[in-house]
Amino acid sequence: APHGSVVVAEEQTGGIGRHGHSWHSPGAGLYFSIVLRLPVAAPILTMALGLAVQRAINDLAGVSADIRWPNDVMLNEKKLCGILVQSADKALIAGIGVNVNQESFPEDLQSLATSLLIETGRTHSKDVLLDRILAESLRYAALPKAEILRQFELNSTYVRDKAVEVDGVLRGVTAGLDSNGFLLVATPNGIQTVFA
Repeated sequence: APHGSVVVAEEQTGGIGRHGHSWHSPGAGLYFSIVLRLPVAAPILTMALGLAVQRAINDLAGVSADIRWPNDVMLNEKKLCGILVQSADKALIAGIGVNVNQESFPEDLQSLATSLLIETGRTHSKDVLLDRILAESLRYAALPKAEILRQFELNSTYVRDKAVEVDGVLRGVTAGLDSNGFLLVATPNGIQTVFA
């Protein structure tokens, strides 16, 4: 498939997230994959797409979404969107799932996830949101790596001064990104790098 090809699903029965976790994706949401043939590393592309989704949602929904490194778009401290980039056949496939018009979540996700309410209309619909995310994705993905990292640090409150625990082992405070886009965490034993 050529660069920029998009596949949209009304519902996913086997949606996955990082580390093979399942992604709850009933018929109400917006689920799609983009084929990207660009000379960019998957972690950097993931951050570029987070910026794209954040920009589209903030502009269209009038909210202040945040980005949690490396692949979550958050709203009011709850997960609104997940992004997973995988390589296949000399391309990067970006899977993006946005919770839209979901009135409920399974019990184990109720405190963790949230959803946008988009009323059907000419200027507010899932199609309008999809088109805007795609346009922003192609724009952000083409930026130089240094600019993506700079924009991510500017637009994510999670990258600096956030208390974090990683895999139940590493505890500290986020201290920015390194030159490859990996998260730096200040711990009692010094700065540690978190890879994803």
